[in-house]
Formats: sequence, C-alpha cells, structure tokens
Amino acid sequence: MKTEVVEKIPTKLKFKKLIAYVILLVLVFISAMMVVFQVFEYRHDYREMSSFMRERDDLNAEWGRLLIEQQTFGATAQIGTRAVTQLRMYSPPAAQTVVISLPTTSEDKK
Repeated sequence: MKTEVVEKIPTKLKFKKLIAYVILLVLVFISAMMVVFQVFEYRHDYREMSSFMRERDDLNAEWGRLLIEQQTFGATAQIGTRAVTQLRMYSPPAAQTVVISLPTTSEDKK
C-alpha cells in the first residue's frame, strides 16, 4: 500500500486566507455600491441637463418670437415714416374727416 502524504495547512494560514477573502469580499461589495452610486448620479445629472436643454429650447423659441414681433413693430414705424417723408401723406384734421355708416338690414337686427 501506498501511504499518502497529506499536507496539513496550519490553522494560522487558514485564518489568514479567511481574512483575505473577507477583505476582498468587502472591497468587491464597496466597489459595487460605488458603481450603483455613480450610475444614480449620472442619471440624476442627465435628467437635470435634459431639463436645462428643454428650457434653453423654449427660451430660444420665445426669443425668435420676440425678434419677429420687434421686426413687425419696427416695420410699422418705418412704413409710417416713409409715408410722411416720401409720399407726403398726413392724417386729415377732424373737419376733413367724413364717417360713412352702412344701412342696417333686417338680418343684422336679429
């Protein structure tokens, strides 16, 4: 018969391996928690950035509408100025103003 040589690992070495495994397990758990935290922060920041982008788009649209409104009012003043200077138009005085009213029909009275 053959005799097997069984090497016995000393208890001190087993204890050190157990401590190393526990430390590695704790480090893996902490790493996993940090990944979860980073993903949460990323999603929070992305939602905030998206809301800022929507607000920017809304403000750009409002700015465009305001520019169109400004150009409209500017054009009206420019038309009035050109009418007076180039065409010599003026608003008639009240004595030269005639008001014409339309006759009422029976359908308008209903």
